[in-house]
Amino acid sequence: MKILFAFENPLPNAEADAEVFVTTARYLGAHLQASWLHAPVSRRNRHVAAGLANMPILRAFAPLKPAVLRHFMCGLTIGLRRPFHQADLVYTRNLWVAWMSILCGQRVVFDHYRPWPDQIPPLQRWLYKLFTHPRFLGSICHSEYTRHKYIELGVPAEKLRCIHNGFEPRRFQAPMALADAKKLIGVAPEAKTVIYTGRVNHKKGLELVIEAARQLPQLTFLFVGSYGEGPVETLARKVPNIIIVPWQTEATLGQYIYAADVLLIPPSLQPLAKFGSTVLPLKLFFYLGSGRAILAGDTPDVTEVLKNDETALLVRPDSLDELVAGLKALTENEPLAARLRAGAAADSQNYTWSARAEKIHATVAGWLAGTAVPKAGLWGPGQAAVWKRESRRWFQHFARTGSVILPPGGTGPRGG
Repeated sequence: MKILFAFENPLPNAEADAEVFVTTARYLGAHLQASWLHAPVSRRNRHVAAGLANMPILRAFAPLKPAVLRHFMCGLTIGLRRPFHQADLVYTRNLWVAWMSILCGQRVVFDHYRPWPDQIPPLQRWLYKLFTHPRFLGSICHSEYTRHKYIELGVPAEKLRCIHNGFEPRRFQAPMALADAKKLIGVAPEAKTVIYTGRVNHKKGLELVIEAARQLPQLTFLFVGSYGEGPVETLARKVPNIIIVPWQTEATLGQYIYAADVLLIPPSLQPLAKFGSTVLPLKLFFYLGSGRAILAGDTPDVTEVLKNDETALLVRPDSLDELVAGLKALTENEPLAARLRAGAAADSQNYTWSARAEKIHATVAGWLAGTAVPKAGLWGPGQAAVWKRESRRWFQHFARTGSVILPPGGTGPRGG
């Protein structure tokens, strides 16, 4: 199998989308006869990007800025490259690149976490045509939550496969004792620590965590991932037991992970339901492999991976009382915390990048061989009615907020 991987953002890149795509390409490339990565890379970074992906880099005929023009040119010019025609398929996370690749006669596999039919409803009719095109082999969804949104759109289930993200086990090859890690980051060894890692902003449900910190002065909270002074940082600095930590590199993040009595995914529906920006956060898989206790929300995406009272403690979303009670339980009940740590460590082996690549390779090979012939797509009166209704809601939302992402709003099932 020969695959041309197509990424639309500059490399190297510290963002989660780059980590997911490039790491998937690197591990998947080990199973391939040939592979290339088509990306907008500056001449000086070409060898760095090639090292990250472990495959030849094709510098896209696209400027690094502005982003809109970069994405447009990545799709418009990809068909000009010789490997485009040598490959068996193009593997991409960009809808425009996927569409242009199909128009140029190539087959496509799409890999993304967002439920685009719900988030940008005016695209629904076009998305249906793209995903049901004969040269669109299939979509790798990062969650069942997203997969079912495309099934509701009328895309045949056989063209949709949920394969969760993963983590890199080598990042935990040199584990650090809890007390030693706390000393290293400047926290007293006897302190009980609750640590969040990721972007520190208003879209992550951190306001609820700030309120919990007010009620739990005996615990030390660390928000790791600040890019500067924002509204969350302003609120947090008023609470003496919260420490704001700047964004960390891969080399230093592990120190904070190992210093956690509890690793926290804020138990809020806001990232998924209000902002639509996070579906199964990447940190979840990293947390699983860390050997630390995890607290998260009982949300539709998180429960696909984390099992309450087995691999994590899941609490009711946006409930301050349950969050406070859960944090007290994990920091005061050592047998409970130890059992959850052991359960998470055992389950984490199902979620490595290597395991993900093997699943993707088997899935794509099946699509190429046509072993699972998809049924015809379904676009009936039900889909058309939802398309019109949700498009109106999207335009109203866009006019009011300027945001192109429509939060979920109870559209109900789509019928045929």
